[in-house]
Amino acid sequence: MKKMSTRMLVEAGIMIALAQILSYVKIYEFPYGGSVTAGSMIPIVLFSMRWGSKNGLLAGFVYGILQFVLGPKYSYHPLSVLLDYLLPFASIGLSGLIRKNLLTNMASITIAMLSRFIFHFISGIILWAPTTGENVYLYSLIYNGSYMLPEFLISAVIIAALYKPLKRFLYEINT
Repeated sequence: MKKMSTRMLVEAGIMIALAQILSYVKIYEFPYGGSVTAGSMIPIVLFSMRWGSKNGLLAGFVYGILQFVLGPKYSYHPLSVLLDYLLPFASIGLSGLIRKNLLTNMASITIAMLSRFIFHFISGIILWAPTTGENVYLYSLIYNGSYMLPEFLISAVIIAALYKPLKRFLYEINT
């Protein structure tokens, strides 16, 4: 983890704000939470790629708090807050795990998005699917996969397109 600097904190604030703004640009919104956005996770992914996963986890956690406070609430249950907001959005910070080249960055992004999906999947099993009377695992897999897969694909395509022009920015940190 790089030392927290004023530059890093300012970049974190800007990226968290950008992510929040992009989260309002919804391509599709599901009835009980979850949406496909215009790349709302990309600012947190870029921040994590630049500053590493530990700082990225913190930025994602703050973003998760904002998502809960400023977004629509489907449940105030403590497990829902934890599994639908705090942990899944913090896990976006795992995008900074391996930062050597485009391929390793894409692997890290895949790990981050899969982690986010797993938290939503667990939440679906514990909190949401039991009320439907359906197979809880299948329900949670389909419901959460139907917005997380497109969200991942949108993010991966945009990051791949931005990687070359932003490569210098991502790896050169002047404190």
